[in-house]
Amino acid sequence: MSAKSPLPLSKYCRQTAEAAKAASYQLASLDASVKNTWLTESAGALITSADLIMKANQRDLAAASEYELSSAAIDRLRLDTERIGGIASGLLEIATLPDPVGEVMDGFTRPGGLQIQKKRVPLGVVFFIYESRPNVTADAAGICVKSGNAVILRGGKEAIHSSQAIVNILAATAKRCGVPEAAVQLVETTDRAAVGHFLGHHELIDVTIPRGGESLIRRVAKEATMPVIKHYDGNCHVYVDRSASPEMASNIVENAKCQRMGVCNACESLLIHADIAERALPLIAERLASHGVEMRAGKRALEMLPNAVAASDEDWSAEYLGPIISVAIVDSVEQAAKHINQHGSHHTDAIITEDLRSANTFTTLVDSSAVMVNASTRFNDGGVFGLGAEIGISTDKFHARGPCGLRELTTYKYIVQGSGQIRQ
Repeated sequence: MSAKSPLPLSKYCRQTAEAAKAASYQLASLDASVKNTWLTESAGALITSADLIMKANQRDLAAASEYELSSAAIDRLRLDTERIGGIASGLLEIATLPDPVGEVMDGFTRPGGLQIQKKRVPLGVVFFIYESRPNVTADAAGICVKSGNAVILRGGKEAIHSSQAIVNILAATAKRCGVPEAAVQLVETTDRAAVGHFLGHHELIDVTIPRGGESLIRRVAKEATMPVIKHYDGNCHVYVDRSASPEMASNIVENAKCQRMGVCNACESLLIHADIAERALPLIAERLASHGVEMRAGKRALEMLPNAVAASDEDWSAEYLGPIISVAIVDSVEQAAKHINQHGSHHTDAIITEDLRSANTFTTLVDSSAVMVNASTRFNDGGVFGLGAEIGISTDKFHARGPCGLRELTTYKYIVQGSGQIRQ
């Protein structure tokens, strides 16, 4: 694998997209058994080729200092036999999931005798841009092909050798199993300009999915000439209602904030009803303090939290991805919902309550992809929802919203069966 394609960049990108488009037409008609065989055999091939993959991974690790990666980033980049086994297990799991392609979503007969079916079909070609995690390469490939889509993978330059080794194995297995080799392609150049070229090919690429920092996603949303499935950030809230159990509230806030702080469904903002604040807030503060979490509090909350610091206007919309949380006191569930809709990211928000009316009001008013009642925000996950694998979590409102699994990578077409009818 070369860091740079021998072709002119624009030509290379177009040829890659054309190959993906051609593959997508073949994939649309593949039987589920063919795709599942490819997934199963690919899993086995990854394990038997573990030494080759780790050798490629060593090249990426050797270059990590050049990219000034953090120790956490280097750890996510590192592959060993156990992690490769986990990647293989992910493909095997996808193989067990129901194939959404061909599913009849609706069917009816019109008065004139036309029989109409609404049938699920692949999107076509997915351009997937993601961070430097080689496991994502295999996951995305598996999800896209299982849902009948060709995928162009643009991974981070930091993992390019590892990703290429994985894609080469998947392509070789595809050839043996009757899956088009171009169904899974890795962008072979690290030139950032390549992204712009791909984003211009709306006639060949059906959807782009960026997964990474906010600056990347905003660039993609601005430049893309095709639809984009995206989320910018994860400013997730937990609202403690007046009827909440303080103990339950403490448990859930602690989990939502501290179980994994650097993920998009971690809690970044705490709202608490004034009627329960004096009882619940000290308990919550104690739990968070045990994890070293700094509380940035609004004026009313600050009076009850001697160890907190005053929140700025920017804190209410911040995604910290670390040991900081904003805290505000509100006077009603409606006020909580208004705050969330104004400052949140429409990702995941939760209410802790024993009042069914409050729960219903909150779930109705809060405009987010997932709204939790008496459960941690950390549960917004494709695996937890029973979707199996996911390619990301969308905060968009059209087509795909929330965890994007196999069904979210499909659309539909109408199949109309007639018997000679003509329109008068």
